[in-house]
Amino acid sequence: MRQSKSAGAVALTALLTALSLVILYLSVLVPTGRMGVVAVAGLLPAAAVISGGPAAGGLCYAAASILALILLPDKGNALLYLLFFGLYPLVKYAVERLGRLPLELVLKLAFFNVMLTVFWFGLQAIFLSALPPAAADTALWVLYPAGNVVFLAYDFGFSKLIAFYVVRVDQPMRRRRR
Repeated sequence: MRQSKSAGAVALTALLTALSLVILYLSVLVPTGRMGVVAVAGLLPAAAVISGGPAAGGLCYAAASILALILLPDKGNALLYLLFFGLYPLVKYAVERLGRLPLELVLKLAFFNVMLTVFWFGLQAIFLSALPPAAADTALWVLYPAGNVVFLAYDFGFSKLIAFYVVRVDQPMRRRRR
């Protein structure tokens, strides 16, 4: 019986990885809302963490990230997934295990701001090439406060989607396995 449970966990992780990769590929095809589609792809590693544990979530994230970097024609979307949306479910899982809300909030915001800084300074040529240099300097002072507000809304919504997944998908699956 134990072997079938581990085989099921591997199969679920593989399925979630494949779905994540399909959604990432769709992010290349849609004309607008690419970041939103990449964010949807980031929900699947969270499902893997919930249903299979943090190792399954890490495997889903790593496999989808590597395959996205190899297969996607738009590497910007793959990098967005690799550095933020795919990684965040694992960070969220680790941080929320602490059980101290103020510390969790500080750590999540620290992660977001570090990744935002990486995107701003490290990948500016890829993501912000359309902005004129003067606008880029002005945008920096607006980006961090507005980005933090948007991130907190994203985290709240993400938590609600996780709760929905647990109640509507994970718990019924567990009941059927018994």
